[in-house]
Amino acid sequence: MTLENTDLKRMASQVRRDILRMVYECQSGHPGGSLGCTDYLVALYFKIMKHDPSFNMDGKGEDLFFLSNGHISPVFYSVLARAGYFDKEELKTFRKLNSRLQGHPTTHEGLPGIRIASGSLGQGLSVAIGAALAKKMNKDNGIVYTLQGDGELQEGQNWEAAMFAPFNKVDNLISVIDVNGQQIDGPTDKVLGLLDLHAKFTAFGWDVMEMNGNEMDEVVKTLEQAKAKTGNGKPILILMKTEMGNGVDFMMGSHKWHGVAPNEKQLGEALAQLEETYEDY
Repeated sequence: MTLENTDLKRMASQVRRDILRMVYECQSGHPGGSLGCTDYLVALYFKIMKHDPSFNMDGKGEDLFFLSNGHISPVFYSVLARAGYFDKEELKTFRKLNSRLQGHPTTHEGLPGIRIASGSLGQGLSVAIGAALAKKMNKDNGIVYTLQGDGELQEGQNWEAAMFAPFNKVDNLISVIDVNGQQIDGPTDKVLGLLDLHAKFTAFGWDVMEMNGNEMDEVVKTLEQAKAKTGNGKPILILMKTEMGNGVDFMMGSHKWHGVAPNEKQLGEALAQLEETYEDY
């Protein structure tokens, strides 16, 4: 299913509703980053990426996506369900006993759309580079996408991967960093400042772009521009500025909603701000 931008915005509203209801119903999970990254993942799965919801683990002939900051699983599960990978009714089982929808995505339950276990932060970029190199070796023209959090860059493995990709001309890779400036313990610049990410990745040899990750038209335009840049000898990095909790006024901009579930009153207030556009599960 490919959507035009107006419908992408409607889908994003519905996905945000899913996120809130999933986290509320089990009173556990990470709504803040999930709400902030909704527009990107909706654009990716409903407009940009060539993928098949019937799901083949090797992904031959498809574009691939790897979620590194696995704690934002609510948005990933919602998008996969809405894109047809599994029935949206399964969203009701999020973080429940014996559910395939665990708090951090895993592979051993065989959930369609999940190719790696993630949640141990700092590993996703390395995995994505490996998948991109495999596609090159197999003469597969698919593009590999990955999403990381900015706080996650405090893990050293990211910087080994950041050196490796340009050196090896991994130019079928589009990596996105969610720059919301927040992590579980507070603002990133208070925990361990990241300084100038644009300058750092440029110095490492990446083709660096920037976008507002909470403006759907800009997200689509930037991702399309990034696709056009692939195959030119450099991996592509997009610094995606978002606001944690985007779409819900009392959640926006604070690390306090990184991993806290809303109560019943807060859920009602949040859902009232988001239109039900594709029917709740």
